[in-house]
Amino acid sequence: MAEIKDTMVHYPSDGVTVRAYLVTPQTKEKRPAIIVVQEWWGLNDHIKDITRRFAAEGYVAIAPDLYSRFQNEVVSNSNPKRAGELMGQLKQEDGLKDLNATVNYLKTAPGVDAARIGVTGFCMGGSYALMLPCVNNEIKAAVPFYGQVPNPDTPLQKLACPVLYIYGEEDGWITKADVQRLAAALKKYNKPGEIKTYPGAPHAFFNDTRKDVYKPAEAKDAWARTLAFFKQHLKSA
Repeated sequence: MAEIKDTMVHYPSDGVTVRAYLVTPQTKEKRPAIIVVQEWWGLNDHIKDITRRFAAEGYVAIAPDLYSRFQNEVVSNSNPKRAGELMGQLKQEDGLKDLNATVNYLKTAPGVDAARIGVTGFCMGGSYALMLPCVNNEIKAAVPFYGQVPNPDTPLQKLACPVLYIYGEEDGWITKADVQRLAAALKKYNKPGEIKTYPGAPHAFFNDTRKDVYKPAEAKDAWARTLAFFKQHLKSA
């Protein structure tokens, strides 16, 4: 495991200043980077923990606060109503602008190999992790966790990288039909991708701060698959 250093950084995006949590391995060589996109709760300790985990594996990892337009609000797990309001207020086009700004920031950040940038995200962030490589061809690998699948599927025509889509079969938000639609679109548009489904796992099963939904064995397997996928597509370049 690499020694890591974390800090908060700020950069411009279309009239707003994005605040982000940046974690870097303490090495001299340039490293691939991974963007970690938050759940609807905001840039909370759980997302920061995941970001540190990636950095410990040797990646420059950054978690942009997609609520930078809303005073960087962070919502408690006990208040899904407010989290839903914030997610609803965030226009997808603005979220994607801020993620594109994050890519631009990484391209000039010290220690980053700008040719090897990946993205992952969870719930709301999973939706953005699937959409970002459809609008930004500098993303080289994407691992969306239980995110929305665009409907209609036309954005996937421009998918720029391989995708590993993680899904719990008992998800109450994302339906099996959505996932089947994603599989069909990947095939139709001849895009490299795979879908990993976990029987019995609910939405947000990876979130170890939510004991109501967390599935330790499935989360451990999903993490191992995520690391293997990024190693294949980012570290082998």
